[in-house]
Amino acid sequence: QVQLVESGGGLVQPGGSLRLSCAASGSIFTINDMAWYRQAPGKQRELVATISSAGSTNYADSVKGRFTIDRDNAKNTLYLQMSSLRPEDTAVYYCNADLILPNMLRNVYWGQGTQVTVSS
Repeated sequence: QVQLVESGGGLVQPGGSLRLSCAASGSIFTINDMAWYRQAPGKQRELVATISSAGSTNYADSVKGRFTIDRDNAKNTLYLQMSSLRPEDTAVYYCNADLILPNMLRNVYWGQGTQVTVSS
């Protein structure tokens, strides 16, 4: 049973910073791409950033220069450092992992989400 568990969300003032973490646990052979998504109230879930197993990254235009995605492959953990936060960054943030199980089956898993609220 594979689980992705996010942490690090909370309430922060505009201009502040937060660091999200997502730990993958269970029977995992290897993890390919990982990503952060977010969903604001009344809006569709959107891609925030992706990172490959080799460390190549991509960002949504709305977060470029403010957010940094990173991963620790030894710990099967994904991070999102968020700086210069804006009220429009308020959303539930979800991590996503494309991974290979020990039986060589490939599957995509989602975390349960962590709330980030940017407000004064």
